Amino acid sequence: MQYTTLGNTGLVVSRLAFGAMTFGTGELVPGITNNIDQTMANQMVNRVLDAGINLFDTADAYTGGQSEIMLGKALENHRHEAVIATKVGFRTGNALTDTGLSYRHIIAAAEASLKRLGTDYIDLYQLHIPDPLTPLEETVRALDDLVRRGLIRYIGFSNFTAWKAARILGIQERYGYARFVGAQMYYSLLGRDIEHEIVPFVEDTGIGILVWSPLASGFLSGKYTREKPVSEDSRRHKFQFPPIDVEKGYEVVDLLQQIGENHGASSAQIAIAWILTKPFISSVIIGANKIQQLSDNIGAAELKLSAHEVEKLDTLTDLKPIYPCWMQAMGWDAKVKAALD
Repeated sequence: MQYTTLGNTGLVVSRLAFGAMTFGTGELVPGITNNIDQTMANQMVNRVLDAGINLFDTADAYTGGQSEIMLGKALENHRHEAVIATKVGFRTGNALTDTGLSYRHIIAAAEASLKRLGTDYIDLYQLHIPDPLTPLEETVRALDDLVRRGLIRYIGFSNFTAWKAARILGIQERYGYARFVGAQMYYSLLGRDIEHEIVPFVEDTGIGILVWSPLASGFLSGKYTREKPVSEDSRRHKFQFPPIDVEKGYEVVDLLQQIGENHGASSAQIAIAWILTKPFISSVIIGANKIQQLSDNIGAAELKLSAHEVEKLDTLTDLKPIYPCWMQAMGWDAKVKAALD
């Protein structure tokens, strides 16, 4: 297993993390049902621990809180070696106040997550989704209070725009609050949007990126091709999230399979290994419904792609520049740059 630090902290984390979103039995989101009991959860956690993975991610909203409960039980005898990350923001109950990033909800949600996880502290507490109602100052004050109480160690955000995360970071620095150290964002060969704004932001501020859905919700696993498209009974068909360009996806899968043949590796392993070549990525969250699938994903940590293979994947999935990003390079005066070089 490869290791790094989370952003510019001293927290050492595995470059693959385990995501417990599939834990529990019942509805995860409308149309998608989880079916992993405690016995299977224990087996999965033991498998990833054996592989050297020490970072575990969940959220209070996953399967009605079951994910946190089951992850906590599975890690009960391994708490000292595990880095536990969870999230707050999505609805967790029927009351109007059971959602969002208000001071009231964040404090209540963190205390509830601690009970479900069966732990005295949370290593990384992340804002799961922006709240359009709550003032940012109120949100960061709640996070800082939790840090000062010793209930959480580090804080991060997920699914925020760069400008909003930057504004929050400014508030944190102004008042001496605990600052963001992690950003959990969607990133894959079919979803490189964060390279426009988020990546320059985190590189400048020393924030580490945790990647969710590195396989674009299973599309890059290789089981979907032009010859075998997404079937109506598949998870991807029922929950087309994150959105992707399917035609481009088929091209990418073809290339993944070609490269995989050179390494004796699966398409999923190549897709994850490609993400691990990016210096701005701290860790990639992998999840699974089956032990075999989990073991296959773990194998990505041992793969070393050649520079030529990385370049081919980069070129095929390269982003189309958007304004004002394509103007930035023009800020370099040619004469000055030549003199400095």
